[in-house]
Amino acid sequence: MKKEVSILKMINNDEIFYEFIRKLRNDPRVKSGFIQKKNVTKKQQQAYMEKYKNNYHICTIAGRPAGYIGVIDGDIRIATHPSMQGKGVGKFMVKFVMKKYKNIQAKVMFDNEPSMKLFKSSGFKLKYYILEP
Repeated sequence: MKKEVSILKMINNDEIFYEFIRKLRNDPRVKSGFIQKKNVTKKQQQAYMEKYKNNYHICTIAGRPAGYIGVIDGDIRIATHPSMQGKGVGKFMVKFVMKKYKNIQAKVMFDNEPSMKLFKSSGFKLKYYILEP
């Protein structure tokens, strides 16, 4: 494993991380990989987190937030800060939720090669294609 993984830690989500999650979700480098590409406002984030706070976890590296992962209705929501990508953070988070949750899935855009690679390397198998007009 990469050296950085040895200092990674998963912690429970808390209100102090809501803005980190929102800013990371809205970052154009990250948002391009999401199915929904709308910016999330502070008010929308607060309402969403009031409902789903306990479904999310924060990955820290040397005590600083590096990414987040959540599971809503069995669907994984994940983002790694661009400066931390390629260092094992995403795989660390996916392995964490695989131990914690059963019957999970990841919906990945067909052209999101980094996410496809992440989930396949974590043991996920392609099951469906969804076609839209």
